[in-house]
Formats: sequence, structure tokens, C-alpha cells
Amino acid sequence: MNKLALIFTVVLSLISIQSFAKGDAVAGKAKSVTCIGCHGVDGNSVAPTFPKLAGQSQAYLLKQLQDFKASKRKDAIMLGMVAPLTDTDMVNLSAYYASQKVSKGIVNPSANIALGQKIYRGGKKSTGVTACIACHGPRGRGVPSAGFPSLSSQHAIYVAKQLKLFRQHSINQQTGETLPSRTNDYEGMMINFTKNLTNKEIDAVSAYISSLY
Repeated sequence: MNKLALIFTVVLSLISIQSFAKGDAVAGKAKSVTCIGCHGVDGNSVAPTFPKLAGQSQAYLLKQLQDFKASKRKDAIMLGMVAPLTDTDMVNLSAYYASQKVSKGIVNPSANIALGQKIYRGGKKSTGVTACIACHGPRGRGVPSAGFPSLSSQHAIYVAKQLKLFRQHSINQQTGETLPSRTNDYEGMMINFTKNLTNKEIDAVSAYISSLY
């Protein structure tokens, strides 16, 4: 089975099993007061090192909060932020940010958008890198029902950091290092995507993602 067919099968299976509480966006907004410093009043962070949460799918946001709390995704700041949250708090926060509208991304004029677009839309066949469009769509909106996140207008600096963290897992396995990495992707899909990308290619893809809206 080729990679695109496998991804399609995974999407269908995830859609069929994905379920979670609807959540109370009003309660989530009240709880979000402690998140404003990093993620902005409406989930559109100003600092490019912090992700925009506005417009992200509820399923994905909830999973990340749960993963931070269970230390499946590691971040010292987020570990402290999620520690006092109940399951209901996390569902409500996810519902609130999912209901907000993401702001348009700001693209670095010196970024290699053409290269980023090429990889995003067509992958990198020479090393078996699958096109991002397969899971995240032509406009970067993701597949909410399957838990694949929206990337549209996300800060390029933040996206690049996350892609490099996924890639670091492969590097650690090869070298025996224990540098910080990220492994909370579904079935290692992002780890496989990033392991054969250079820094230049990651930065280009991230810049192209920030241009999507």
C-alpha cells in the first residue's frame, strides 16, 4: 500500500472513532484568562514562538492538552499550565479556541515560498517524503474529524520548531542522543515526514504554511 493510500485509510478510521464532549466555549473563554499572556486574547498569539490556537480543531487542541498533562508531549511551561486543569476545563478550553477565527499569517519576504509550496503540495519523492496536502489539505485546514490539525496561517517560527522536534526523534535514534524531541504524532506520521528534510526545507515549508489562509 502506498503512503497516500495508507493516509487515506487512517483518516477514514480516525473519522469513524473520533468522539469527544462538545464543550462549553463560554466557560472555556473564562478559563482562558491564564493563557492570554502567551496565546493572545482570542488565541492569536503575537509572539511567533507561541502557537496560534484560534480556529484549531477541538479534537486536536484537546489531545495536545491531554498529552501535555500526561507528559506525552513535553514543555516545561505547558506542564505547569495544564497541571491544575480538570478534564472538563480542557474540553471547554478546546471548544473556546476552536470557535475563534485565526488571524492571517505574516510571511517573511526572504522566505523560499516556492520550495515550501513544492514540498507541501508534492512531497519530496527522492527521499520518500509525503506531501503535507494529504493530511492538512490545500489550504492547510487539516481534517478536524480525524484530528489532523489546521496549519493555516500558523507562525512559521513555531511550525519550524515543531517539525525539527519531530525530526530530532529520528536523529536521537540514530546517534543515541537524548536531545528534546516530539513523539506524540499519530503512528509516527510526522516523525516519518520530517526525518529526511533539511533545515532549509523545513524553514521553507513552514513559511509556506504561514502564507495559507
